[in-house]
Amino acid sequence: MNAIDCIEHITSAGERWDSLAWRYYGDPYGYGRIIQANPALDITPILPSGRVVLIPVLPLEEARAAEQLAAEELPPWKR
Repeated sequence: MNAIDCIEHITSAGERWDSLAWRYYGDPYGYGRIIQANPALDITPILPSGRVVLIPVLPLEEARAAEQLAAEELPPWKR
């Protein structure tokens, strides 16, 4: 994976893999692709602050599917 396919994120204190997945994908379980894009980082529950984490950009079709799934999980008054 190269930098063109990724967004660089600099971690803040207390950030976790799942919180990054939620922030960028709207799915806390999407952290696997972030871990795979960062083989040099240790897999710890809480990321150290100031580290550069590469966030893979989702293909458009996959991003739209993730948005649709997130919208379906919201209660009707929040859609």
